[in-house]
Amino acid sequence: MRANTKRILDRLDTQYGTDIRCYLDHENAWQLLVATILSAQCTDARVNIVTKDLFRKYPDAAAMAAADLEVLEQDIKSTGFYHNKARNLIACCRKLTEEYGGEVPCDIDLLTALPGVGRKTANVIRGNIYGEPSVVVDTHVKRISNKLGLAKGDDPVKIEFALMKEIPKDHWIAINLHLIKLGREICKAPVPKCEICFLQDLCPSYQKGVVKKHTKQQRKTT
Repeated sequence: MRANTKRILDRLDTQYGTDIRCYLDHENAWQLLVATILSAQCTDARVNIVTKDLFRKYPDAAAMAAADLEVLEQDIKSTGFYHNKARNLIACCRKLTEEYGGEVPCDIDLLTALPGVGRKTANVIRGNIYGEPSVVVDTHVKRISNKLGLAKGDDPVKIEFALMKEIPKDHWIAINLHLIKLGREICKAPVPKCEICFLQDLCPSYQKGVVKKHTKQQRKTT
């Protein structure tokens, strides 16, 4: 681990704490799986509102597997992309019911073989339910890890493995939550609030911006 990475992790721990808490409300693995599928292109706050009633209506995988597609679409409509999400949820729950007795597997390959489940969703389950240290690469993690020089590129899978190599294993779950929090509060897209960021002196992207700004000012005065 590079020295700058350690300083970044220490500051994130100081700013956001070391308690690991998932932002999606759930009581078991199946509920978290459903909530994570719904969270694609949707805020956690909206998902939590929807799942509050959804989990009462569909208490387990078997109940959702038997759901009417059009009814389920209306149940989850406010989360966006509800046609695809509803189809995936029903197909996923059918597979869980038929092949795993309604239980959610831990293995990454078995998880990603479920309809609607990619590595991001699978790693959320592995990390938060089964205690398997996993790096979850969402839009915030991808954007900010590039800005901080922790990883490079646009491919989420490559970024995941780059972060696993750069970040100590005991911080794999925490880095997900910390960067998501940072992305929502400060390092926003498309306009980050660099002037109030507690990582600005450690951020290569910010430092490059300062140099460019200084160079432009010099050119104007010459």
